[in-house]
Amino acid sequence: MKIEGEKQRLEVRKADVSGSVFEDVNLSGGDYRNVNLSGCSFDDANMSGWRVHNVNVSGLRIEEANLAGASIVKGRLDGMTIEGVPVTDLLAFWREGHKAAGQ
Repeated sequence: MKIEGEKQRLEVRKADVSGSVFEDVNLSGGDYRNVNLSGCSFDDANMSGWRVHNVNVSGLRIEEANLAGASIVKGRLDGMTIEGVPVTDLLAFWREGHKAAGQ
């Protein structure tokens, strides 16, 4: 299905949209649960206000993104890096520093 030059509100549930391409789109305010987005490509997309729950984003690569205010809660982080540094190492270092400071 191709949608171009239109404003549409989509409700996608229990769907496999893997391999889809999203380019120059406004996807802000979305609430995505149990949707397969593997192999999807997002380029020049507004995803502000996104909420995702129970998603598999293994292999995800984020480049040149505004992550202000983003949060990850109860996520599996092994193998995840930020600027080449393992996130699990960053968190261990941060926790150790706060423990030593009595916080």
